[in-house]
Amino acid sequence: MTLPLKAGARAPSAADAAATADREGASAPRRLPAVDTVLKTEAARAAQARHGRAAATAAVRHLLDVRRAALAAGAPPDPSALAAEALGAAALALLDAAAAPSLKPVINLTGTVLHTNLGRAILAEEAVAAATAAMRQAVALEFDLAGGKRGERDDHVRALLLELTGAEAATVVNNNAAAVLITLNTLAAGKESIVSRGELIEIGGAFRMPEIMARAGTLLREVGTTNRTHMKDYAGALTPDTGLILKVHTSNYRIEGFTAEVPARELADLARAHGVPLVNDLGSGTLADLAAYGLVHEPTVREAVGEGADIVTFSGDKLLGGPQTGFIVGRAELIAQINKNPMKRALRVDKIRLAALEATLKLYRDPDRLAARLPTLRFLTRTAADLAAEAGRLAPEIAARLGAGFTVGVIACRSQIGSGALPLETLASAGLAVRPADGSGRALAALSDALRRLPVPVIGRVEDQALVLDLRCLDQAGDLLSAFDALGTAHRGRTRHGLA
Repeated sequence: MTLPLKAGARAPSAADAAATADREGASAPRRLPAVDTVLKTEAARAAQARHGRAAATAAVRHLLDVRRAALAAGAPPDPSALAAEALGAAALALLDAAAAPSLKPVINLTGTVLHTNLGRAILAEEAVAAATAAMRQAVALEFDLAGGKRGERDDHVRALLLELTGAEAATVVNNNAAAVLITLNTLAAGKESIVSRGELIEIGGAFRMPEIMARAGTLLREVGTTNRTHMKDYAGALTPDTGLILKVHTSNYRIEGFTAEVPARELADLARAHGVPLVNDLGSGTLADLAAYGLVHEPTVREAVGEGADIVTFSGDKLLGGPQTGFIVGRAELIAQINKNPMKRALRVDKIRLAALEATLKLYRDPDRLAARLPTLRFLTRTAADLAAEAGRLAPEIAARLGAGFTVGVIACRSQIGSGALPLETLASAGLAVRPADGSGRALAALSDALRRLPVPVIGRVEDQALVLDLRCLDQAGDLLSAFDALGTAHRGRTRHGLA
């Protein structure tokens, strides 16, 4: 109700209203609650319980400083944002976000099974349990329980590796680059290592074989050309200065067309005739014949050993499906030399990885159940028909959660193995294509960004003006639905606390 003006009074002018607003704006910073007042709110008490009084107090003071500076700069006062309860909630949200681990679990819907940037292989439950047990208590890492004396950490996996590869001896380091490094340093430091020019690979992160060889202290002796290398090239390069012949499996690229390479078996004969070792670096490496599971055949470690290589190196966290490790298997006297290298201590693996590795290797003793128990192989062998059926069930659920601003359709797509394994081979797959209803590229980018900011981020790939969610690596459909539920909750929470 509007009250009538007294006689002789005049109506407020626009200048009067502006002056009043200026006075209210100037007094707004003084209306901010005290730190202690905010700390007594329910949310701030929760912040103190979770993160400590000192951290909660600092967060509240920071938010008050931010609000005070904004008001002093002329920002319109917002009573809901200046209230003690709102500031306490904002402090709690701020501290929770800061305390969240940076190494977050994510839902990998990129279509790349062994995604280097997402941690490569997911461990089997048996490996997770073994690693957890090793973390919780003391273990006999380098202690011989039978004799009561010092033991060797390689003992926990050596017998398994020999059983699965057919090699005489084996040792383990922290990744395959380390396996190659210590092998070259041990067997060819100060000497030449002969390698085909077409096998001078570059692996992820711009690490190149010539640079690893230089760090190992061996001299690179290139033979052949990029596309063709013959036996005469290797034979002509052998001198008294030769330390070893290195064959590198080009697992992350292929040279096709007018090509030639010397098979490992023939190189083994040449090396043996001249008294130098042949080192075969398989890179990804696999202990199982992938062709038995409907995939393209990749040279197995047992095959490489059987072809006569004196040393074979390969990875543990790629096709093998275990923790990050590098394996060196081969002739016993050469492995003994490698184990005496001082680098071995710097490159060794800890109890957690050894426990997970042992559990993973034991799965290979039961090939009939391997695909069901080893996540990497399970993901690789999922059929396109099963994935399409899953996509059909999920599409309407996700469309309902996204609302009218987006369309969600089932699409056929191609997955890849990743981490340099079988780079030319892709797997028929299926997934979801999420598109903004108005075709806006900005809306698509905003959705991708919002999914990456979730407590459990969803990582897909943008192509053909759509966010493609390849379902090959989705273990639990409910996890994806929960993520889209959290999408709306997170947006509402950021807006409510003034953090958007």
